[in-house]
Amino acid sequence: MRYFFLLVFCLLSVPLPALAAAKPSYHFAATWGEKGSGPGRFKNPIGIAIGRNEVFVSDAGNNRIQVFGLDGRFLRMFGSRGAKPGELARPMHISISADRLYVTEYLNDRIQVFSPDGTSLQVIGSSGTGPGRFDAPAGVAVDDKGDIYVADFYNQRVQLLAADGSFIRQYGRTGRKGITAGLFNYPTDVALLPDKSLVVADAYNDRIQVFTADGRFLRKWGGLLAMNISGSRPGWFKTATGVSVGPNGHVFVSDFYNDRIQEFTGFGTFLAVIDGKKGGSGRLKLPTDTAVDDVGNVYVVDFGNNRVVKFSPD
Repeated sequence: MRYFFLLVFCLLSVPLPALAAAKPSYHFAATWGEKGSGPGRFKNPIGIAIGRNEVFVSDAGNNRIQVFGLDGRFLRMFGSRGAKPGELARPMHISISADRLYVTEYLNDRIQVFSPDGTSLQVIGSSGTGPGRFDAPAGVAVDDKGDIYVADFYNQRVQLLAADGSFIRQYGRTGRKGITAGLFNYPTDVALLPDKSLVVADAYNDRIQVFTADGRFLRKWGGLLAMNISGSRPGWFKTATGVSVGPNGHVFVSDFYNDRIQEFTGFGTFLAVIDGKKGGSGRLKLPTDTAVDDVGNVYVVDFGNNRVVKFSPD
């Protein structure tokens, strides 16, 4: 009987906003790209970032970065397969800060920093499990001091590095998966809230975790008690692959196997969904990342369709 009451308590503990019905707040605006290797075409795109009114996309399967105007017009591209500076090996999530593009390289176990025109400026990290080393880095965020947060995928942790690449601290335990607060199950992306709190896409735990700037766990959301229980209800996830923060401080989560994007407050209150299963030109298939421009347009990496889809607020 006590287990019955425990189950009831758990169900009642789910925040009501997370169960609220989704209200459409975005409409399809544009799309660009298709499968291929030519300019403007993609092979398994992963990450996206906006800077200088340009859209940067990590074209992972083609080992390059492509750059577009906000209207989807192709501008330029850079990178080719390799391990030398300027070369890339499966670029993943990306971030722009102070006119510098930070690219995680899944197969080179490093972060590479570029100027917007594609000039390699800095290489950070190498393969390994020690401080400042990576095993398939997947996501990156940069604060206004230049400190770098990295989702270290196979090492089951997030690392914080100084601008020069020196180690500051880590979140999680190296090589240890877990469902309790502060542990990860293949973290894939990171983003920063306006108050400098760190948001982590804890992908295979089907949840989001948030930490203070000094490394303390704050909160988590996604599914029942946010403990590795997947689902398709509002506020639940089936693999949270990407996370971004818009100019209003809202958190956008790429809900991979649910074929949708969900929007939350920084405290985890569910706000809206961009539902890719409703058909039409904006139909999504396995979205991996988002970026939001200054007026609230949401740009989605539509991994399964090898394209970018743009949604505008209603």
